[in-house]
Amino acid sequence: MPDYFHGYAVVGLVAVVGVLFVTVAFTAGRLLRPAVPSREKLLTYECGVDPVGEGWAHTQVRYYVYAFLYVIFAVDSVFLFPWATIFAADGFGAVTLVEMFVFLGFLSAGLLYAWRKGVLTWT
Repeated sequence: MPDYFHGYAVVGLVAVVGVLFVTVAFTAGRLLRPAVPSREKLLTYECGVDPVGEGWAHTQVRYYVYAFLYVIFAVDSVFLFPWATIFAADGFGAVTLVEMFVFLGFLSAGLLYAWRKGVLTWT
């Protein structure tokens, strides 16, 4: 039984040391840095551009669509690795091959749908 709790003790100790390290670093930074606020230092800084005008700006939706499609296909591709592991085992060859082609069919249908809707055009 002591060996069972030893693993948890190591994880707990690492967590405590990590939290202590972050706390000490932030406290030391707060104590050692100079604190002289001025009007210029308190301004919002955004990539070298002075904050002029309204805070509302139009953002192109297509960038979010590309990011969303990337995340979808990146997450879906993660499912290929366990499939490859099971496919190598005895007795699972034909069933897992059919399942993967069904899975890839769904991915292809989603990609085709996005392409037909014009989502993948950049301009």
